[in-house]
Amino acid sequence: MQHYPEAMLYVVATPIGNLADISLRALHVLQLVDAIACEDTRHTQTLLRHYGIEKPLLAVHEHNEAQAAGLVIERLQRGERVAYVSDAGTPAVSDPGARLVAAIRAAGLKVMPLPGASSVTTALSVAGLTGDSGFVFAGFLPSKAGERDQAVAALQADTRATVILEAPHRIEALARALAVLQGRLVTVGRELTKQFEEIATVPAQDLAAWLAAAPQRTRGEFALVLHAAAAQETPEDGTRVLQLLLTELPLKTAVKIAAEITGAPRNELYETALKLKKE
Repeated sequence: MQHYPEAMLYVVATPIGNLADISLRALHVLQLVDAIACEDTRHTQTLLRHYGIEKPLLAVHEHNEAQAAGLVIERLQRGERVAYVSDAGTPAVSDPGARLVAAIRAAGLKVMPLPGASSVTTALSVAGLTGDSGFVFAGFLPSKAGERDQAVAALQADTRATVILEAPHRIEALARALAVLQGRLVTVGRELTKQFEEIATVPAQDLAAWLAAAPQRTRGEFALVLHAAAAQETPEDGTRVLQLLLTELPLKTAVKIAAEITGAPRNELYETALKLKKE
């Protein structure tokens, strides 16, 4: 059984929507600690009230994180246990918490993670095949159009799958920016784990139209997975595939299969096959 020492900061993941997704271990620790530091006291109070937990709350958010860390350190130095939760999911990834954790460690104190819900892994788990080269977490792209376009250009150059988060008031602008990626697939997770959850995979160039197709699709929080870029076949690749197939198959059959494998135009492959046959 896990031991929960005093003078410890517990970084606790909370549900990203469905309150039933909280872990038994998280509930145990939230009941055990002396105080709970949180991103929004009102939001956290709703969660705690649902499970009948009453604890002192300390506001630690993006605007006061550095200063509030000092208050948490004081409590830990007195031997208290303190939990930190963000509004949803795993703290210190996209939400606040990283500065707090860094300050605790710099003070020579310890931090224990309690894993749980995460919009990043939730979206990836339903995206299907996103490539074999891992993924990148981009978080929220810049809100200014020019900076956002630069970020999208960087995504275009990176062939790995990328997880992007977005708010409802900016999702349409993001969709327009991603259109330059054309046929590259995007899995959209809207309101993940909540009552009106919606998940769809569309080409990047069609994302704006998908959002516009139903009024509710621009509402709620979004986690998107930009799939890994498809491998680009070169003419040499097509020739090599043809050479292998022609040793075993009739010309037309070899051309047909080579076109399906490489995506190269069939008429070009046919001309290449004729040349290979003459050699």
